[in-house]
Amino acid sequence: MHNYFKMSRRKTIAIDMDGVIADTVAQFIIWYEREFGERIEKEAFHGVPESEGLPNGAVRKFVYMPGFFRTIPVMEGAKEAVLELTKNFDVYIVSAAVEFPQSLAEKYEWLQENFPFISWKNIIFCGDKSIIGTDYMIDDHVKNLDGYSGNCILFTAGHNMGIERHTRINTWKEVIELFNKELEHA
Repeated sequence: MHNYFKMSRRKTIAIDMDGVIADTVAQFIIWYEREFGERIEKEAFHGVPESEGLPNGAVRKFVYMPGFFRTIPVMEGAKEAVLELTKNFDVYIVSAAVEFPQSLAEKYEWLQENFPFISWKNIIFCGDKSIIGTDYMIDDHVKNLDGYSGNCILFTAGHNMGIERHTRINTWKEVIELFNKELEHA
C-alpha cells in the first residue's frame, strides 16, 4: 500500500497587460504630444472610456500604429511586484492582444524585455478573458472581470473610476499587501 498525501497547489493569478503592468495612458500622452505638439494630462482619461481620453481620435489611431505596444512604459512598481508574486503564486500574463493583431509580436517582445522571468508558457493572448480559469485576475477593464469566475481585482484606471463591484487596488504596492494577506489566511 502506498502512502499518499495531499499536495497543496499554488494559487494562480492572471494579470492584464495594458493599464496594469504597461502604462498605456503614459504612452498615449507621449505619442499625442509627439504627434500634435500638445501635452495632455492624465486627468483627461478620468471618467471617460479610454478611447475618448484624447482628442482627434488619437487613441484608436495609436493602437494600430507599429511600435505603440512595443515601447509602452512599465507601470510603476509592476516589475518588482510581479516578480515578488511569482515566489508564492503561479502568475500568468493575460492580454486581449488579438483585437490589435500587430500588437501580438510587440507585446511578446515587450514582455521578454521587461518581464523576462515570465515564461512563454505563462503568457496568454486571447480575445475573451472569461475563459481564463485562474484563482485571481487583476485587470483594469470591468468587462473582463464581469465575466470571470475567479476572484476579481480591479486595478484603478481613469476609465473605471466610480465602479465599486470588484475589489479595487490602486498601486502595485497595494497588490502585494493584498496577496500577503491572502497568504496569511491560506
